Amino acid sequence: MGQETGDLTGLFHRLNNQLGVILANAELLEKRLSDETHRARAGQVVSSVLDAISTIQHIRKLTDPDGARQ
Repeated sequence: MGQETGDLTGLFHRLNNQLGVILANAELLEKRLSDETHRARAGQVVSSVLDAISTIQHIRKLTDPDGARQ
């Protein structure tokens, strides 16, 4: 699965990268799908990924009160 890292910064980075890939693909699907139902589902994935990224940022702030990385 790639390089394993035990530090929180590395884990946050990996998770953000993974969510970025999901977000990019969901946005691409949302734009390309012609069926409204499927487009709406892709939009829900986009929205959920954005919420997950926001949650990661919040967790990062709680675990790194100095805010060394954003």
